[in-house]
Amino acid sequence: MVQDTVSSETPTPAWRSGNAHLRFWLVAGLGLLLDLWSKAKAFSTLQASEVHTLLPEIVEFRRSLNPGAVFGLGAGLVALFISASALALGFVLFLFFGSGARQRGLHIALGMILSGALGNLYDRSFVKADVAVWRPANGGMRTDVGVFRPDAPEGAVSLGEWPDGHDPRLIPAESVVAMRRQGVVRDFIKIVPDFPGWVPMVGGRNVWPWVFNVADALLVCGVILLMGHFWLTRDRADRPRASSAQRLDGDSDAAAAPTT
Repeated sequence: MVQDTVSSETPTPAWRSGNAHLRFWLVAGLGLLLDLWSKAKAFSTLQASEVHTLLPEIVEFRRSLNPGAVFGLGAGLVALFISASALALGFVLFLFFGSGARQRGLHIALGMILSGALGNLYDRSFVKADVAVWRPANGGMRTDVGVFRPDAPEGAVSLGEWPDGHDPRLIPAESVVAMRRQGVVRDFIKIVPDFPGWVPMVGGRNVWPWVFNVADALLVCGVILLMGHFWLTRDRADRPRASSAQRLDGDSDAAAAPTT
């Protein structure tokens, strides 16, 4: 009879590994620095309405201030977003400190998520702008971001470009639903191509109509890597179970076989 042996060696946890900490914090730190530097560079070199082509017909840079969450949703709920970001950061740290020292892909993914969350959390906490929510004459609802100017004529609200208030535009005061000062996220990357005309429903529409930043890209890539890691880990864990089940079935068949 052959007896299976199980290694008694316990894997080293990530919090006790210098290499694990190096991977995690280095990716997080470099990602955060790249995000904050690129935002500052874009908003210091681009004019408010300027478009800079990086790759023709593919990617261009243009300034945009996002008063909401991803894709501009939930404008005005800054306190909620900051709280959610703090919870997400805590969850990332929980996953890292609960991981093994050799889970390199997991540490890189968590570092990317941490840097992306910190980058946008910094903007919502320290980058302030004025926001006007108003109803245009043609219907619907519009949100404009900039700087309120005190020199607005009677019956109007004057909103200049962020951060210096230049090139003001007038908004009829009676159409304004809300005015507030809040934290905003600096976006500047725009994906340009359109879907081919033959694609049903979306033909001719922009592939990615939103403007985003490096932090958003790090978050998306980090989540994809994290999901891939969990999928591969589960797949590897299922293989020994299947092998053990097959071995047990084989042993049972052998035991049940008649002897001569």
